[in-house]
Amino acid sequence: MTTAPYGGWPTPVTSELVVRAAAGLGGVALDGDDVWWSEMRPEEGGRTQLVRWRAGEAVDVLPPGVNARTAVHEYGGGAWWVRGGRLWFAEWSDQRLYAMDVGDGPSGAGEGDGGGAGAAGLGEPVPLSPEPLVPRGDRWADGDVGPDGRWLVVVRERHLEGGSPAEVANELVVLDVTGELPPRVLVTGPDFVSDPRFDPEGRRICWLQWRHPDMPWDGTELCLADVTWGDDGPAISPPEVVAGRPSWSEEGGESVFQPRWCPHDGTLWFVSDRNGWWNLYRRHDDGTVDAMVEIDGEIGMPQWVFGQSRYAFLDEGHVVFAYSRDGVDHLAVRAGDSHRVDDLDIPYTSIASVQADGHHVVFVGASATAEPAVVRLRLRMRLDNHGAGVLGEEVLRPPRDLGLDPAWFSVPEAISFPTSGERIAHALFYPPTNPQVSGPPGELPPLLVLIHGGPTSAARPQLQLGTQYWTSRGFAVVDVNYGGSTGYGRAYRDQLRGKWGVVDLDDCEAAALWLADDGRVDPDRLCIRGGSAGGYTTLAVLAFRDTFAAGASHYGVADLEALAVETHKFESRYLDSLIGPYPEARDVYVERSPIHHLEGFDRPLAVFQGLEDEVVPPNQSEVIVDALRRRGVPVAYVAFEGEQHGFRQAANIRRALDGELSFYAQVFGFPLPVDEGIEPVVVENL
Repeated sequence: MTTAPYGGWPTPVTSELVVRAAAGLGGVALDGDDVWWSEMRPEEGGRTQLVRWRAGEAVDVLPPGVNARTAVHEYGGGAWWVRGGRLWFAEWSDQRLYAMDVGDGPSGAGEGDGGGAGAAGLGEPVPLSPEPLVPRGDRWADGDVGPDGRWLVVVRERHLEGGSPAEVANELVVLDVTGELPPRVLVTGPDFVSDPRFDPEGRRICWLQWRHPDMPWDGTELCLADVTWGDDGPAISPPEVVAGRPSWSEEGGESVFQPRWCPHDGTLWFVSDRNGWWNLYRRHDDGTVDAMVEIDGEIGMPQWVFGQSRYAFLDEGHVVFAYSRDGVDHLAVRAGDSHRVDDLDIPYTSIASVQADGHHVVFVGASATAEPAVVRLRLRMRLDNHGAGVLGEEVLRPPRDLGLDPAWFSVPEAISFPTSGERIAHALFYPPTNPQVSGPPGELPPLLVLIHGGPTSAARPQLQLGTQYWTSRGFAVVDVNYGGSTGYGRAYRDQLRGKWGVVDLDDCEAAALWLADDGRVDPDRLCIRGGSAGGYTTLAVLAFRDTFAAGASHYGVADLEALAVETHKFESRYLDSLIGPYPEARDVYVERSPIHHLEGFDRPLAVFQGLEDEVVPPNQSEVIVDALRRRGVPVAYVAFEGEQHGFRQAANIRRALDGELSFYAQVFGFPLPVDEGIEPVVVENL
């Protein structure tokens, strides 16, 4: 083993490897014996392809250039669904809803071989929703199919020409799949709606709704209505709120997540945090509600995107569900005839999009040493005193073959540490790991503090080459689940209410200092980075604190007031709970905005920004960069044409990673690798 300066270790985990065929796996769906999933492909400009697995073969379904992605809520999700050999999806370019016949397509074309609708013998996409009055003005997501297959109920988000976020309408709309009748509004009035689902017989429909200033993790209402069918499709009775409540109610908020109808007995199941954790409940026709799974763990997740699934129904009334505890996901089965819960012995620590059929469960799973894969398990149900277990596993869509020994991968350690207000915060710590190189004797590694977005979100305990890019070069990394993160119960999530820009700064700073005091990292080379909300925390901690030596903001918020005024509808009142109502609390917005405290910046900063970002407009980054230039603070600015909120194009993902490494190399004086072809960024004022 050789010795080299921390940060400059040679590694096979290059930015090219990070993005090479790095498809981001999305939602999973089952249609008969077929398994479907979505893949976001950076090498194809970040477009989302749909893949169907049938009889052991995976086939690309959408024609070249077609992109199944919706812009509802700007974050999307739930952009497609399939039933009985018929596919519906939202196309990114025009946001219209398209239908496609996929029932008779053979599985002869292999995945990634250029096969699309034509190559696989499938139908061509046909627009179903009408041309909107405003280009991309009607956006569609999260649909369900009626029992006769003719009618869809879909979330529609309608934008007006030059309209403000307050004028955007989010409604449930009925669509006739034959195209004979125009779309018809079924539910209107709430600020937001999601999860419309018909019961198995089509007699009832449920959905979630919420109103400003709540976000869906603050308080949602589960609505239920009777359905009558006529020549123009379904009509509904006045709805009843059967669970959930807004945050401003006398009893406080209740967040409901993923309502679904049980196919065995027609009861309505849902996830609720009424006991302080997102647990699983069942409502009977007489209105009584049973707690089906009560654990100190989170089955639910923050509803940033549509179409998430954390539980599904198996045969004989059994239910399979994922839950998070101490920052790690688990998969478990609840026996149909009792409250017995059995954890399944599987290696996956991050689980998403749980679907089930019979005694099989399909999900997207990842671990600390394996990227996400589409996995199907055959389960053994409870027999006498034996619990549920795994009889067999099949990986339908394996993770990439990285060609690397697992010795290259830093495995995270879950840590908890003291922070402000006598609180305990949590994080995942990744030590520097390289089987061929070690640091100089007596030297400690630099620390890179990662801050997840949201801020209502969580660090994911799975192999992410974007993290290993740093650890294999000699950086220690800590991914902080500061107060306000999900996965630790409602009380922990509520710690950020009114405290964004305080609690997150305290906890990120505390994580770095705790690791430094423990002798694991160099106290003089503490760095911090984040995107979106994490970018805000990066900017704020550099403006208001003096712990960190350098930082990198990826499309981060610099001006909270501008964010409150300019952002899209979904998040336009988010800051009411994180900061305070605007404009009443304007002084707090100014007080916590880095842009108004430029005198606090005296550490090097790198900024990476998409020029078509609607969530955090480019002017937020440009104003703070220009100000640092004028003040003589070392600063690097890299802007990307055609990128929105979060980088999706392979070349830009690479440039952002390599550019940030180049920035730290210049700041701390370690060498860049000569064989990776990294173009240094320009660091002004250094």
